[in-house]
Amino acid sequence: MQSLVTIEHVRQFTEDGFFLLRDVVPPNDLVLLREECDRFVAEREQEMDRLGVDNIDLDHRGRRYFVHAYDRSAVVRRFLLSGLMRDIAQTVLGDTVYLFNEQYVVKAAEQGMSLSWHQDSGYLESDHRPYLTCWITLDDVTEQNGTVYLLPYSRAGTREAVPHVRDEQSRDMVGYSGDDPGDPVIAPAGSIACFASTVLHRSGANTTDRFRRVYLAQYSAEPILNADRSPKHLAEPLTTR
Repeated sequence: MQSLVTIEHVRQFTEDGFFLLRDVVPPNDLVLLREECDRFVAEREQEMDRLGVDNIDLDHRGRRYFVHAYDRSAVVRRFLLSGLMRDIAQTVLGDTVYLFNEQYVVKAAEQGMSLSWHQDSGYLESDHRPYLTCWITLDDVTEQNGTVYLLPYSRAGTREAVPHVRDEQSRDMVGYSGDDPGDPVIAPAGSIACFASTVLHRSGANTTDRFRRVYLAQYSAEPILNADRSPKHLAEPLTTR
């Protein structure tokens, strides 16, 4: 079967650090991922109720949510290890690929928070090879509902991991304070923005009257480990093509 990732996509990934696959998630998978997202957000809010708080870690009630699902959803696990995701990850990273991390990222209607400029590598303290983030749109994404903005390597001035500082109010890690707005991802539901963990990116607030739901799947060419050699998150090998 021919790969969805073309030579042009690989060239753009090498030069800019990212590329976009439009409308590639099978419709049935899209429905199931949305249903699981809604279930996990409801559970997160119930946990806030139980604790009597309005935020847990990076989650803020009624504003934004970051929810892991791999250990709690057979639907999610199947998708993460599917032929579609294996094809993308292996074409970019090589035949040896591991599932590293995953999470839903949800911006609530009319008040979803923005997310500061950062590299995904900026959230890791240990040394590691850059990995691949697949930013999967569960809804149509626009500048109005808080899409992601990507900063090409050439305009960022680096393709390496840079120091980050934590914003004490939002708890975000921040790795860039320049004036470049980045390139917005404008795409229909079921699209996948693929970018390296050293690509600076941000997202705006959701100013629409509907949730903006995204699912992140991250893959690495080798297990990413803590200082004690234990896996940082996941180290699930994907089978060969």
